[in-house]
Amino acid sequence: MDTTERPRGPHLEWTVVASDIGPLLLAATPEGLVRVEFHATPDRVEKMIGPLVSRLGADARRPAPGEEVLLAEPIRQLKAYFAGTLRRFELPLDWRLSSGFNRQVLRELDRTVPYGSVVGYGELAARAGQPGAAQAVGHAMGSNPLPLVVACHRVVENDGGIGGFGGGVETKRQLLALEGVLPQPLF
Repeated sequence: MDTTERPRGPHLEWTVVASDIGPLLLAATPEGLVRVEFHATPDRVEKMIGPLVSRLGADARRPAPGEEVLLAEPIRQLKAYFAGTLRRFELPLDWRLSSGFNRQVLRELDRTVPYGSVVGYGELAARAGQPGAAQAVGHAMGSNPLPLVVACHRVVENDGGIGGFGGGVETKRQLLALEGVLPQPLF
């Protein structure tokens, strides 16, 4: 098959992009962005792609830089976000890697917690119609297949603590500082 020909069956386009918080693995299907992974160093990428391909039942393709089709817009918007010129991602999302309560909470987060604001785990549980499910919200944030785009870094502890984060607490601090929620580090 000619490598310029687009796949006919289920397919996944993926790449690794540099960012202010380290390399990010991005993956998209024709339905939309399906995965964002932190710490996408060369030794970790294979461990990230294999399970994703298996779970989606898709053929994976990594285009040459600048030749992305499905990822062109997500890459552009991520660059704008880190440059401070994008406040809301406007991308089609493929939600297949999230279901049930987790998907419900992530969609509520995406709809109701804008750039530059935070919400407590308990408050987000209440917004999702499940008051008292703060711990379950924490699990939903930990399973978020689309961090940054569905901004789980904006969910904090109800007592004012920063809470955990799949990309690491320092990464969460950097993202909250970028959005003006926390002061920028002095050095």
